Amino acid sequence: MNQMFAPCRPAALPLAISCALSGTLAAQAQPLLESTTVAQLAAPALAETVVTATRAAQPLADVLADVTVLGDEQIRRSGAVNIADLLARQPGLELSRNGGPGTTTSLFMRGADNRFTAVYIDGIRVDTQSTGGAPWEGIALGQVERIEIVRGPAAAVYGSDAIAGVVQIFTRKGDGPFAPYAGVGLGSQGTKKLEAGFSGKSGAVDYALGAARDLSHGFDSRPGTNPDRDGWRNSSASGRVGLQINGAHRVEASGTHSDMRAQYDGFTPGLNDVGHNRLATLGAAWNAQWTKHYSTRLSVSESRQRYETTPSPYRTETTLRNVLLQNEWRQGPHLVTAALERRGDQLVNQPIDRSRHQDAIALGYGHAHGAHTVQLNVRHDRDSEFGGHANGSAAYGYAFAPGWRVTAAAGTAFRVPTLYQRFSQYGQPALQPEKSRNVEIGLHWSQGASRFGVTAYRNQVRNLITFGAAGPCGDAFGCYDNTGRALLQGVTLAGAHRLGGVNLSGSLDLQNPKDDVTGKVLARRAKRILKLAADTRVGDWTLGAEWQASSRRWDNAANTNVLAGYGVVNLYASATIARDWSVLARIDNVGDRDYRIARGYATAGRTFFVGLRWSPRP
Repeated sequence: MNQMFAPCRPAALPLAISCALSGTLAAQAQPLLESTTVAQLAAPALAETVVTATRAAQPLADVLADVTVLGDEQIRRSGAVNIADLLARQPGLELSRNGGPGTTTSLFMRGADNRFTAVYIDGIRVDTQSTGGAPWEGIALGQVERIEIVRGPAAAVYGSDAIAGVVQIFTRKGDGPFAPYAGVGLGSQGTKKLEAGFSGKSGAVDYALGAARDLSHGFDSRPGTNPDRDGWRNSSASGRVGLQINGAHRVEASGTHSDMRAQYDGFTPGLNDVGHNRLATLGAAWNAQWTKHYSTRLSVSESRQRYETTPSPYRTETTLRNVLLQNEWRQGPHLVTAALERRGDQLVNQPIDRSRHQDAIALGYGHAHGAHTVQLNVRHDRDSEFGGHANGSAAYGYAFAPGWRVTAAAGTAFRVPTLYQRFSQYGQPALQPEKSRNVEIGLHWSQGASRFGVTAYRNQVRNLITFGAAGPCGDAFGCYDNTGRALLQGVTLAGAHRLGGVNLSGSLDLQNPKDDVTGKVLARRAKRILKLAADTRVGDWTLGAEWQASSRRWDNAANTNVLAGYGVVNLYASATIARDWSVLARIDNVGDRDYRIARGYATAGRTFFVGLRWSPRP
């Protein structure tokens, strides 16, 4: 397994593209999830819009970024425990975790560090000012209705953080008559799931409210070191309400709350370590359509993330506040955007109690007409500590034949150091922002239900912040420093095809994320990742299978501790068994494969789950 996919290597991009075009089956979206890929010339029937690529609603066919969209039904069918497990099944993404679902989790997009992916929930920024990046283990999946994934730098739209891409999570929104739902599920390892909620619209008011409770006895995350079962429980809730004042004005508010408690195995044998992760978001917005062509959106938001452990004492709290004024002017094939944004970050991590802010102005221009599509963006951020930073991006698409489109894009991005990296005992105030330059090209084909795409990218990151030996901070354990450079390059192949009554799909990532100083592969990232899926209808049932395979990885920066390659097969079945009732059954890791995604930490063996859902039809 460690040598799989040897004929195609990202170091030789023309060879990899040749391999792709020779018929490698891949997909930006697996039928298991039925996600929609838009880095392609979309079929005319696709009327869905995407907002994450430019912060403005765009038809799928006009989006030039490498984007995947996951819908409500696809999310429910996935059987995933949390957001990270679901996203890890998508092209260009891989997961690293120290044990079960509630433990420290990293998601690598195109081989980039976890902190290089900007994450939003209903437009509300989510991040940590400790090690940096979204706290994936604390983001509940139960209230999620839609997810948009944008691969590639987006700092020209979102500012600091979006070096590798953006993930935006949308909770349920009310529409139509009053619609309640409830669900229950049972699985192996003592897994239980309860969920309930309702949504709807009455006159000018739309509303949605939901809650979920998940728990499990878990498994022994560090066999032989601290023998016990490391369970977890998560309570989550979300709510959205909107008021359509008149045909031109609408106000809305949304909020989410997640409370994850998870046992984990630390480094003291026999100690029952528990991590408690709380994440809450709250936002409000006013949308105004001033004229036929001109509209604005004013939003204010706040997110709070707190993580603490017992009995080993540790606690960190991050508060993020944002104010955004988005302006849009649409005229025929033209879309012009202008935004003013204020971002504030605060960290409390004794003895640290620090804050900072950024003020930004951003401009964008999109044009889609005939065979040509253009997207240009520029943004200037002024940080209260690091001064001004300008970033830009440009993308072009040309539909040179029916069903075919070629795309090209270039962009810059940056991320300012976290407050912990600068002011903790391991930090140094003189750290500088990490910066990147990315170029990519793509070739995409779509015809009916069949599609294929290949995207080659090269992203250079300088001023990379690494944690190494004792240095400027004076701590004997180690210090953060701008000592690294990273080169993230690779090819993502994707496609889907319906063969008879079977939907086939898959994705293949050939990547080489490396430390550009030492030449070593970045820790816990594979060079070859394959994801295949198939589903079909048998009577009232939808039956599906997927295979996820990864080549070997290194667990450390020195590339001395190897994590062997692996392949995992999952099966699922779903059906509507009565007018208002549906059932889902899943078996994950059918072969009970023993594999590692972090050295010393186990992963779940064979598990099963059965869920029953009640959702009355109108």
